Amino acid sequence: MGQKVNANGFRLGITHTWPSTWFAKGNKYRDLFLQDVRVKRYIMEKIKESGISSVEIDRGKKVTVTIHTSKPGVLIGKQGAAIEDMRKDLERRFGGSFEVEVREIRSPDADAAVIAENIQGQIQRRMPYRRAVKMAMEKAMQAGALGIKVTVSGRLNGAEIARDELFKTGNIPLQTLRANIQHSKRHAITKFGTIGVQVWIYKGMVFKKIQQAQSAALSSQAQAAAQAA
Repeated sequence: MGQKVNANGFRLGITHTWPSTWFAKGNKYRDLFLQDVRVKRYIMEKIKESGISSVEIDRGKKVTVTIHTSKPGVLIGKQGAAIEDMRKDLERRFGGSFEVEVREIRSPDADAAVIAENIQGQIQRRMPYRRAVKMAMEKAMQAGALGIKVTVSGRLNGAEIARDELFKTGNIPLQTLRANIQHSKRHAITKFGTIGVQVWIYKGMVFKKIQQAQSAALSSQAQAAAQAA
């Protein structure tokens, strides 16, 4: 199962949360869902190669679009001019009131989407795919990842027959639901055809109940010590 299902969707509600947070019924749900897809597609096409990891959409009185990126300066622009232009474009294209927020990724070298985008860009610039993948994997392990797996598929090096090649280092427990695994997919457009890039990154186990119990125990000990004092 872990080999055939998207690792992000497989862990929704366990280690991952939903990228869109709102509620609707009937036809309104369909319309808002399609609008979310178009908004994310528009953002990804408008600001290519800007290190975007994910786009979150929260619907309340305003539609809040949160962009997680490794290059916040590129998105914000001088004195926030680029963000303001994007907000106006979103309101003109989709209607309603939009608010755009930018959040920086702390460790971009260990983010699956950023790694996949970097490999995609290097392949499109005709860099040898093996070198691009191995460099990205080394940086990810140095940045604190516990495991990384990369697959590259297509007419590699312009070969007549398409094939796929797998690169892996560390541990990738795809079937363990409490494992914090990120997955991302990109397509590099070359003169030989489209090269697919998939990246899986393992960042450790998530034990929410254990962490909650430990924090509750520490707080109770602190309260008892304060009362004793």
